[in-house]
Amino acid sequence: MSMMADMMKSMSMPEMAGMTMDMDLCMECMDTCSAAAMAATMCADACAGEGMGRCASMCMNTADVATAMMRMLMRPAGMDMAAMGPMMTACMAMGEACAAECDQHAAMSEHCRICASACRAMVDSCTRMMASMKG
Repeated sequence: MSMMADMMKSMSMPEMAGMTMDMDLCMECMDTCSAAAMAATMCADACAGEGMGRCASMCMNTADVATAMMRMLMRPAGMDMAAMGPMMTACMAMGEACAAECDQHAAMSEHCRICASACRAMVDSCTRMMASMKG
């Protein structure tokens, strides 16, 4: 079992103002956000060196949003649907935009192909996570 799963199981889950969620999906979402943040950070570095400024900027923005989303998910005691819903929507929108940008370069840049795939996985995971959230 991963350290994160152990940690989540050890935490008491507060009432969260009537909000409920699937904790397995929450952990999956944290994993995919982390993976997308890492892929996007590395893709941004590679794109900057290859003169692909727009792609590098999109990747940096995606890494920032994915990291913020992951960190919010790590603190279930502070979750609030009024904040969590729009943040997750922003994360999905940024992931979709980054994947679309990276797709334009995927045939010539393996790092863009990998980044686009990681972004899509994050969007899919966030979509499932958001559907599981009730409140």
